[in-house]
Amino acid sequence: MTSRMNRWQRTPLGTRLALALGVLALVVFGIVGTVLVTSTRDYLARQLDDQMKNTQTEQSKYGRFKSKAPYRWQQLVYNTADGTISQVGDTGLPPAQDIDEFVALARKVSGTREDHAYETIFIQDLGPYRARACQISGGNILVSAAPITELNSTVRWLLIVSISAFGAALVVLVVAGRIVLRRGLRPLSDMASTAHDITSHDLTDSSHLPVRAKGVGGGPEVEELRTSFNVMLDHIDASLSARTAAEQRLRRFIADASHELRTPLTSIRGYSDLFRYAAANEPAEREAHLAKIREETERMSVLVDDLLLLARLDADTPLRLEDGDLVEIASAAAQAFVAAHPDYPLDFDAPGRVHVHGDPMRLRQVMDNLLANIARHTPPGTSVELKVSKDAVVTVTDTGPGILPEHQARIFDRFYRIDDSRSRTIGGGTGLGLSIVHSIVSAHGGTVNLSSQPGRTTFIISLNTGQLS
Repeated sequence: MTSRMNRWQRTPLGTRLALALGVLALVVFGIVGTVLVTSTRDYLARQLDDQMKNTQTEQSKYGRFKSKAPYRWQQLVYNTADGTISQVGDTGLPPAQDIDEFVALARKVSGTREDHAYETIFIQDLGPYRARACQISGGNILVSAAPITELNSTVRWLLIVSISAFGAALVVLVVAGRIVLRRGLRPLSDMASTAHDITSHDLTDSSHLPVRAKGVGGGPEVEELRTSFNVMLDHIDASLSARTAAEQRLRRFIADASHELRTPLTSIRGYSDLFRYAAANEPAEREAHLAKIREETERMSVLVDDLLLLARLDADTPLRLEDGDLVEIASAAAQAFVAAHPDYPLDFDAPGRVHVHGDPMRLRQVMDNLLANIARHTPPGTSVELKVSKDAVVTVTDTGPGILPEHQARIFDRFYRIDDSRSRTIGGGTGLGLSIVHSIVSAHGGTVNLSSQPGRTTFIISLNTGQLS
């Protein structure tokens, strides 16, 4: 039983549907054929009963048997008074061995209030007959029997023709249905082939999935399935591209981080060797070497903190969100910048209060990084403007030399430096400041844009979470 079920399940869907359609058609054909044959037989039987009734009426009119019965009919007259039997005209009596059935039918009529009765009898050597008994004048009962061999032959012929026609129609229906279903299910087979093509692709290192379900037709349902299938493949393709891009960024980030960390580590190792040599030979140089070690250690500490912050932002670590005043945050950043860089004149412009829902420490870090970037890459005396608008848009503008167009597209990339030969001391920066700005603003659901030309560079931060309080 289990093996049969497995074979049935392995049968193609088109074949199973065609066979199911055939079984359904067989049931319908059986019902139609049964109704057709049964109704035809009943109709012919009613026609024969009507013929017998009309013939008996015509024969017994005025008490005389004026007409003969049709060929092969059997008839007799039964007298209910004395039980005698007489023939009708010159027709002759039925066979002696079958007269009792005629008499029984006549007595059945005489014993009831009915004036006639029907019954199917079998006459030896002649076959089945349809018998009718009816009362006539003089207390007599006329019994007539008509052969039903031709009726049965007609019904049998109709049955054979119906079975043959329905059988041929069933075969044509199954075969044609299989062909039509195969054509209709071809789009599904094409999608199955597409799925097999997908499995043949190595997706471990792939950044693109070129396979799509092609073809047309199959009806709206198949078209909807094809469209959904291709949408799913587009989503997988986009996910693969995003994964590949993320892996490439991760590899580049690891390589850059390793390179950046190697620089201060190499310096620390070199100064440690010099410190050990100075300790033995030139004690006066020890403090200078020790200061260099502290400087490189501080640089490495800043770099590690920046990397840790970016890693937390990439991991969607929740921000410490709270209600605050964006103007207060910007004002504190401006005051700290003026105190640390008195040779950079700063103009601060802001309304009375701008309400934001964000992480105050990270928002302060955004402004500190932008302002520190100006002090790091522009000459002293560069004018700086920090402006906060009531719709939570912060602009930081300087009048420095500007950023060349070829650098603007990658200015927010990690470890990207406009001048790679810049001294990599603490003052030179780590190349992560603007990346941190972009990541923090994005974590707040905002955007940061750059507009730069010679003599004017503007960073525009739109938080989209502030409103005038």
